Amino acid sequence: MEVRKYVTIVEEILEEGGRKMDPPGKRAAAIAVIKNPFAGKYVEDLTPLIEIGDKLGGILGKMAVDALAIPPAKAESYGKAAIVGEAGEREHAAAILHPKLGTPFRNAVGGGKAIIPSAKKIGGMGTEIDVPIHYKDAAFVRTHFDAMTIRVDDAPRADEIVVVLVVTDCGRPHPRIGGLKKEEAKKEDGLR
Repeated sequence: MEVRKYVTIVEEILEEGGRKMDPPGKRAAAIAVIKNPFAGKYVEDLTPLIEIGDKLGGILGKMAVDALAIPPAKAESYGKAAIVGEAGEREHAAAILHPKLGTPFRNAVGGGKAIIPSAKKIGGMGTEIDVPIHYKDAAFVRTHFDAMTIRVDDAPRADEIVVVLVVTDCGRPHPRIGGLKKEEAKKEDGLR
């Protein structure tokens, strides 16, 4: 794995809609800009990218939790995304995000029974991606349906992949549209 740089973004939400958040909520994105070993060519076996996902799940998960300055068990929501430079394929992002990244990411955030929501796209330098996030132990907890927009100004270059993991210590600010709340979740099947 060839990493050009790591980026960490932390948002502390003090107020939204004219009303203070008490306590404030935090979201952190941990980002790796990596060389795409398959840029510019079609390769059938994407195992090297799958192994990169296994490594990045732990590295970026820990970076995000550390950026929030919380114990892993206090992490509430998570999500993942990748942007592949123009010389790559969307399947390169899928190889990193899906087969092996989840287990080390869950370990870094103190568990997680829900599927980790994801997004992937192809783009050039400065491309934004909305990383979907939801409650880590029950995907249908409506108070935690959210997204964090990420952009790295000089990435991805054509032969790079931007890999993003997001962790929060809260749901959306001032949720009030009804539905399942985290306090009501059974956390048995990763759904409710």
